Amino acid sequence: MDSPIGSARFTTTHWSVILEAARPEAPGSVDAFARLYRDYWPPLYAYLRRRGYSHHEAEDLNQGFFVSLIERDRLRDLERGGGRFRSFLLTALQNFLANAWDRATAAKRGGGQATVALDAVDAESRFLADPTQAAPETGFEREWAFTVIEHAMRALASELRAAGKETLYDHLKPHLQGDRNGRPYAEIAADLGMSEGAVKVGVHRLRQRYGELLRAEVARTVGSEGEIAEELRHLIAIVSG
Repeated sequence: MDSPIGSARFTTTHWSVILEAARPEAPGSVDAFARLYRDYWPPLYAYLRRRGYSHHEAEDLNQGFFVSLIERDRLRDLERGGGRFRSFLLTALQNFLANAWDRATAAKRGGGQATVALDAVDAESRFLADPTQAAPETGFEREWAFTVIEHAMRALASELRAAGKETLYDHLKPHLQGDRNGRPYAEIAADLGMSEGAVKVGVHRLRQRYGELLRAEVARTVGSEGEIAEELRHLIAIVSG
């Protein structure tokens, strides 16, 4: 996969979400909590499953963990300290488990906080399909990298769908991340009624846009612009390894 490490304006969108979620009384806090949960539970689920928890235990602990971050005001610590959201979440989850929160606490699903319906089918399927039996920390890192990439790919697909280019995206998607099993450009060109050269240009442009979106997604999870390139290299190394 091409390394999309270039200049882009750093935004702090994700930090604002975290701050909202850390203040249950604030307007929009429930929506902020839901966005956090939807975006970042899969890597935590992968970690918990590799720690030996069952499918249902991992779901309940995942929910209880996020609730504990809000109830115990831990998200404010993250905002003050900056750094990588990835590292913060893993350390906080390890502390959560070490502090022996009982199953009833983990399963209470909110203690007054709104909860989010969890469909762990995809996460469980990825866990079962992983032949490496990776250590919990490695499983977390791999799932985090794939989650960030998935967010960027979804954003790209949404843009092309809005532009009426969904068919083009479907044909070129395998080539965006260096899939060697992608169909030859000549075959794609024939299907789309384009020249082979036009297909190559299309792939190049989509790769560029994908790189921008991936960088933007990473920017949501780090504390400063200077950390984006390093985090990108880290994620790419995980996926390539």
